[in-house]
Amino acid sequence: QVQLVESGGGLVQPGGSLRLSCAASGSNFRINAMGWYRQAPGKQRELVARLTRGGITTEADSVKGRFTISRDNAKNTVYLQMHSLKPEDTAVYYCNGDFTSSRPPYLTHNYWGQGTQVTVSS
Repeated sequence: QVQLVESGGGLVQPGGSLRLSCAASGSNFRINAMGWYRQAPGKQRELVARLTRGGITTEADSVKGRFTISRDNAKNTVYLQMHSLKPEDTAVYYCNGDFTSSRPPYLTHNYWGQGTQVTVSS
């Protein structure tokens, strides 16, 4: 059982910056990958950025050069540093991760955080 807790959302002006954090808690698990998704009203949830255990990153074209995903393995935490924010970045941002139990039968599950609101507006 894993819980994901997000923080760092808020209201920011266009061109501003925010850093989102997602901390994974629980026991007897290994993180395979963690990432961020977002969903704006009336839109489908979309991938923003993803980071695998091996350090491979994936970023949506719309955020390349502006957003950076990173992690602190010791804290089981993933971050999304957002710069040059645009109104179209406004959405609920969700943390997501794939976790495998460190004990038999080594089951893998996908978990979602509760979401944190990011609003970019002047």
